[in-house]
Amino acid sequence: MKEIDELNLPEDLKYAEDHEWVRQNGDKVVIGINDYAQDQLGDIVFVELPPVGESFEKGAEFGTVESVKAVSELIMPLSGEILAINTQLEDAPELVNQSPYADGWMIEIKPSDPSELDALLTRDAYLAMLKG
Repeated sequence: MKEIDELNLPEDLKYAEDHEWVRQNGDKVVIGINDYAQDQLGDIVFVELPPVGESFEKGAEFGTVESVKAVSELIMPLSGEILAINTQLEDAPELVNQSPYADGWMIEIKPSDPSELDALLTRDAYLAMLKG
């Protein structure tokens, strides 16, 4: 397990308390789990993602990640409609461990309430939460 100061938490992302990351890309948002979450889970062996076109409210479960240690729910950090899923994760779930912010992204959504982005944590606020 990594120490908190060893985590890769890019400054340009927003973070949810449930350990998802959010990258705004115009009027779309890309979501995945962050370095802390993948490190805590250990080797990821399966990722279940929703179908394109489905909509979720903030705080709803949108999928699961299964590791050698546990099965964890994926929680929507924002309300919105699924525009795309990372189909590479079907055959290569380990991409979440290897590259959580690039190849290991999970879903792309169109937010239904973009103001929800303002409630997400900055890198520093997320680190402060982890440190308790």
